[in-house]
Amino acid sequence: QVQVVESGGGSVQAGGSLRLSCTASGLTFDDYVMGWFRQAPGKEREGVSCISRGGGRRAYADSVEGRFTISRDNAKNTLYLQMNSLKPEDTAMYYCAAGLGAESLYQYAYRYWGQGTQVTVSS
Repeated sequence: QVQVVESGGGSVQAGGSLRLSCTASGLTFDDYVMGWFRQAPGKEREGVSCISRGGGRRAYADSVEGRFTISRDNAKNTLYLQMNSLKPEDTAMYYCAAGLGAESLYQYAYRYWGQGTQVTVSS
């Protein structure tokens, strides 16, 4: 059974940093592209960042480019999202997802999803 579990969310002040982690089990981690998505109350889920199987290709939403960094450790079956210079508009539930196609910020490219971790940024 595949399980995807996010951790590392919390409450921070604007300008602060958080590091999200996502562990996946029940699958061969390096067969999967991975992505981070977020959903704020009343808004649609949006792609934040994605990374290729080997980690050599990464993509970011314009809203987080230069502030967030995605990485993965295939030996530990773990995906990370380093979030710096956080803004109140980054407040959302953050989700990790695994997919078998090409890396993408499009949510329908992903098959397995975690339950999410809440990030709240106060001004």
